[in-house]
Amino acid sequence: MKKLFSVALFGLLLVFAGTLVNAYAQKGEKSAASGNVIGVVDVETIIKELPDAIEADKKLKEVGSKWQDTLVALRKDLETKYQNYQKQKSMMALDQQQKEEEAIQRMNTQMMQFQEEKFGNQGEFAQLREKFLEPIRTKVRAAIEAVAKDEKVMLVLDKSATSSSLVLFADSKLDLTYRVIDRIKRGDK
Repeated sequence: MKKLFSVALFGLLLVFAGTLVNAYAQKGEKSAASGNVIGVVDVETIIKELPDAIEADKKLKEVGSKWQDTLVALRKDLETKYQNYQKQKSMMALDQQQKEEEAIQRMNTQMMQFQEEKFGNQGEFAQLREKFLEPIRTKVRAAIEAVAKDEKVMLVLDKSATSSSLVLFADSKLDLTYRVIDRIKRGDK
């Protein structure tokens, strides 16, 4: 079903692109640089080239590493406590066993809460990543839009391997990626 939807969406995209090309061909208008009304960019490549994105990635890795180390320490403490409990269980009274099991369960709950707070879908790491990435996305979108206007490109598709785009092939003449990178590095708006 998902594959069928992707094929249908790709077909609609091709029809839309063909309509744009035909409309401009009939009017005799062409892109100033390439004669195309469709362009592609590799957003992943653009982001890898941005100093802001490199710095954000570095900060995220530092914070994530610290939290991961804390999580590993919590897990190790829990495992140690559980192993000690297993060794001593047979010598404990039933009420002492119950207290130890409850303590182990509390430690497990605390560890799981820490993991969810830091690394869950709505956790601090996701929020921090979004905080760092939103200005970068805005900058990239603005640069793509500016380059597209300069080149008189009407439709820009992302050809990144990580995107959900349907670009299966694009002639290198249509690629605006390095023009966008250049524009961002020059600081043009």
